[in-house]
Amino acid sequence: MQTNRRDFLKGTAWMAAAAMASGCMTDGFRLCGPGGLMQGYVAPKMKRIRVGLIGVGARGFGAAVRLSKIPGVELAAVCDVRKERLDLMKKHFEEAKIPLPKAFYGAAGEDDWKRMCERGDVDVIYSATPWHLHAATGLYAMDCGKHVFIEVPAAMTIDECWALVEKSEKTRLNCMQLENCCYGEAEMLALNLCRLGLLGELVHGEGAYIHDLTTYDYADPDSEGGGYHNYWRLRWNQQHKGNQYPTHGLGPVCQYMGVNRGDRFDYLVSLESDQRNMEAFARWAFPGTWKGNEKVEMGDMNTTLIKTVKGRSILVQHDVSSPRPYSRLNKISGTMGAFEGIAFIDPKNPLPGAVQGACACRFGWQDKPGGGVHSFFDLEKSEELRVKYRHPLWKQAGELAKAVGGHGGMDFLMDLRWAYCLQNGLPLDMDVYDL
Repeated sequence: MQTNRRDFLKGTAWMAAAAMASGCMTDGFRLCGPGGLMQGYVAPKMKRIRVGLIGVGARGFGAAVRLSKIPGVELAAVCDVRKERLDLMKKHFEEAKIPLPKAFYGAAGEDDWKRMCERGDVDVIYSATPWHLHAATGLYAMDCGKHVFIEVPAAMTIDECWALVEKSEKTRLNCMQLENCCYGEAEMLALNLCRLGLLGELVHGEGAYIHDLTTYDYADPDSEGGGYHNYWRLRWNQQHKGNQYPTHGLGPVCQYMGVNRGDRFDYLVSLESDQRNMEAFARWAFPGTWKGNEKVEMGDMNTTLIKTVKGRSILVQHDVSSPRPYSRLNKISGTMGAFEGIAFIDPKNPLPGAVQGACACRFGWQDKPGGGVHSFFDLEKSEELRVKYRHPLWKQAGELAKAVGGHGGMDFLMDLRWAYCLQNGLPLDMDVYDL
């Protein structure tokens, strides 16, 4: 009898590790597609990495600048539907005396990116398009034989997630979501504490994306500093409910807990508040216009609770319309201690109202279990521990990452890391299953 792989994994995924370890495999069911399992996959070493970048908007332009600074990485081609964005990138590259990549615009309309994927002088596709194109660009690029790196969120539906998994397995090509927050200084500090066992057995984690984006969502795309081309993010908020952007907070917590590497999600419950802030902002800022009159489906605050098979709990929140300070929560607690870290903010581009570089943690039981509940480390001690337990990647490349920039350096460190892995024949930190 043929077993549906997706249904099997929903109910009895715990059997998969046992079956794989014992060499069990049937003709009717396999743990991965015909190409092979991608967890721990190592691609042939790539001394020179030629990148094709789809989209040079806000995220894509920053990626172009960062990639041009990584040894052994060549930005070979770029593509965008807006010629003015390509002209802006060209101007920046000429002023910085950086070799200009091949630019694609217009010949095939909005599908011009496909011509770039088909080129033989491109090894990797870096997708920084609007959300609805993320999975489509990834799938086509793998069909063209390219490794794929996709901006957050890499997929918008369950079917797209499965399509990316199965395509990556079939083609034996990397497909990684560019979750930059997994490379934040505070997040990697917490990861190091967890891996060193200083927090004991992990019990609970919290992550979030709390970021007031109302002005960005409604900004005229053609204005200076305008938000999102064709209001794509606003349109998504108008049409969909729920947590549309979970992984900035959830990704790091998954790494702390070893999700997909010994633990996995079991079930979740989720609820959200009514919509108040986004619609109120639009009525105030744009009275009598379509912006002020249209409804928004997405509630202000979505809160989700996840249980893992090892009995841990995770809280995830999403709020992009309330007038609140930026936060990813970034909390992890265990039997011997806890860590709370607010984002380390780029001093060149600080977020209004954000607390910079704050973290608090406690290790051990003090004199006896429960005896230290009011004795957490002060800021001086926290700073001492931050330096002492700084993650090795931040020790080695942190100052360079901060100099290049991108959310306090995390963006550059992320790109530097995946390029290093491809160049040296190492598995990527995150694979298509994490995506």
